Amino acid sequence: MRRVIEQQLVEWKEKPDRKPLILKGVRQSGKTFTLLAFGKMYFSKVHYVNFEKDAHYASAFEQDLDPQRLIRELGFYLNTDIDIHRDLVIFDEIQACAKALTSLKYFCEDLPELAICSAGSLLGVYLGPVSFPVGKVDMLEMHPMSFEEFLEAVGDHRSVEYLQSVTRETKISDLVHHHLWTQLKYYFVVGGLPEVITIFVKYQTDHYVALTKVREKQEALGLMYNADMAKHSGKVNAMHIDRVWKAVPHQMMSAQDGSALKFKFREVVPGVERYTQLAGPIDWLHAVGLVLKVPICNTGQLPFSAYTKENVFKLYMFDIGMLGAMSGLPPKTILDYDFGTYKGYFAENFVAQELTYQGRSRLFSWQESRAELEFMLEHNGDILPIEVKSGWVTKNKSLNKFAEKYNAAYRTIISANNLLIDEKNKLHQYPLYLAARYPLVKERRMKL
Repeated sequence: MRRVIEQQLVEWKEKPDRKPLILKGVRQSGKTFTLLAFGKMYFSKVHYVNFEKDAHYASAFEQDLDPQRLIRELGFYLNTDIDIHRDLVIFDEIQACAKALTSLKYFCEDLPELAICSAGSLLGVYLGPVSFPVGKVDMLEMHPMSFEEFLEAVGDHRSVEYLQSVTRETKISDLVHHHLWTQLKYYFVVGGLPEVITIFVKYQTDHYVALTKVREKQEALGLMYNADMAKHSGKVNAMHIDRVWKAVPHQMMSAQDGSALKFKFREVVPGVERYTQLAGPIDWLHAVGLVLKVPICNTGQLPFSAYTKENVFKLYMFDIGMLGAMSGLPPKTILDYDFGTYKGYFAENFVAQELTYQGRSRLFSWQESRAELEFMLEHNGDILPIEVKSGWVTKNKSLNKFAEKYNAAYRTIISANNLLIDEKNKLHQYPLYLAARYPLVKERRMKL
């Protein structure tokens, strides 16, 4: 499966001042597969150690953290020669060996010619006190597969090329719009976890079988994430983390207008009513990537972060497919796009994912008086307000109010409607499947 992050890995490899790389990301997002594929394509050999599976090798870090000795011992352990100029070394699940993480500092200082990558899904919540190699490592973060990556994985390369070529000038035909909308609904069910997509691809000639097996896999992965909570956070805290995680889709689906609301702390855990009592579980889920946290601002002024409160935010699920599974929505209901107010929070969660995963900018939401907007971004000094609608009716009272009060460069609605750029009235309408491309460039990059 081709991933966008592969280009960033190539850029890391070619950096003249390259440091050891840490690839963070939620479990099952494809970190190991991507690093191994990258290594096989761009290096002479790949030398791989998983500190959870190969706990014995962790003992090599007890004596000292000398890189030359560690590489020699790794060669003995793997029964191979390691060329420090041509090979790639991968330390997987590095959070299981705190001293291996610390050793990256010395690999940077004493053996910079060696390309070394590490991956971890529980960094920051599992290690405890450890000497982190601040300033001595490069960092990348990996998320579940985006909608475009999903299209690539299912073999719809033509759609990927088309989406990547769209500009503000593009006129998307009804035929193309319908096709992309249909594919998006499949993504709403399947989501972006590589194992789930692999199952869908394997059985996609029979969609009923494929989507049944997709749901079975998502439910199994949910149990795996629960097991992580129990294993790495302590018994009592794990119960709180699990309740918070399950409360995210529950609160979203209970919103009367279909839009996600400020996360409410009451009734998540019996007897717990304040943010301070749930801050730990929320931070844990955010740190491991299982939820997306979007602060709510009470103004549209820059910098947005100056107008937020620690206990006022929205929480979204990290993967739209897992959101559907945890909400108990049958795949057919999603494909029919007939699930009442659920459509609102589904669309909003999807846009939050796409914008976050593309790294466009840090996301914020806006609520002031009785007006609210799903998202707002800062882009090249401009304030960009975004209203998300699941369907074709796009009332935009709050959007107009925001734009008038804060002199927004233009207003954006992301919905089920086709692309429409009205420069005269400063109104941009994006179809949901173009969320990752927001904001579109003005010039056409290729002729369609």
